[in-house]
Amino acid sequence: MGAPRHWRQTPATTTHLHSPAPAEVVLQYLRFRCANTRLGILLHQVRELLEYQPLTPFPTMPAPLCGLLNLRGSAVPIIDLAQRLGLPATEPQRRSCIIILQLALPLQIRELGMLVDEVMMVEDIQRDDIEAAPALEPLMSTGMLAGMVRETTGFTLLLDANRLLSSHTLGTLARHVTAIIPEPDCGAADD
Repeated sequence: MGAPRHWRQTPATTTHLHSPAPAEVVLQYLRFRCANTRLGILLHQVRELLEYQPLTPFPTMPAPLCGLLNLRGSAVPIIDLAQRLGLPATEPQRRSCIIILQLALPLQIRELGMLVDEVMMVEDIQRDDIEAAPALEPLMSTGMLAGMVRETTGFTLLLDANRLLSSHTLGTLARHVTAIIPEPDCGAADD
């Protein structure tokens, strides 16, 4: 990854989860690579960066879900971003990373991880340099895109964390996760 093995937003730098993206002229994006695709996501939607670590699969796990990560006692579902983009499944490599996202959705799942091939850098992008995603329906869904940035050789696609999975899929995922992670026993009443 070329950076520390772990990075986490500090509370002072974390934007309130229900706040819309700031209306600044310059936005900070985390740039990363998945397969041969250059991608970015707003930095305020990122909670942590982790080196790849083994995940726990569970029965009837729907694609693109690739397992659960035990993150300080919480079960965080991890998706294979390549599969979500319709590409072959990611084979974890030395530079593979897990990006933990903060979701601003009214669901039980508030965190979701993405398995990606490599995290590259945090970059300031002028709001005026962000182009709208092309209208490609019904050929393919572009609903998860927040926009794109033109490069000298192609584009960097900018993702919206809250639209990576549909609310139906996230709701199903929440039911799966809570079904396999029992509630902690806080102690039985004394007889």
